[in-house]
Amino acid sequence: MAKKILVVDDEELVIESVRRLLKREGYDATVVNSGKQALDKVREGDFDLVVSDIRMPELDGIQVIKNIREYFRQNKKKAIPEILITGYSTPESFKQAQELRVADYIYKPFDIIDFLEVVKKSLKKG
Repeated sequence: MAKKILVVDDEELVIESVRRLLKREGYDATVVNSGKQALDKVREGDFDLVVSDIRMPELDGIQVIKNIREYFRQNKKKAIPEILITGYSTPESFKQAQELRVADYIYKPFDIIDFLEVVKKSLKKG
């Protein structure tokens, strides 16, 4: 069975490119363009990995990860690995990602091969 990956980014080009890439590699990718949609998807189904942009309107990626973790905790679900991606890294966002102990932190634009390696490595942690 294909691993299920939730991709969260407010840039349509990014989510569509990542969706196609993951699908080509045999993953079942669900893409959404907001943190609120991501939380809805997590409530609707199970995922093996979350890939989220950090900088988004309304809920940023850090908040999305915290909210997903809280939902899992409240519903006694097993935690899943998370990868944060960003094109606008700040020392603060990097520090927050480290404090969350996310599986990985990737800078946009990213190399496709490197991205896929991070996905594979993160899925093994889950």
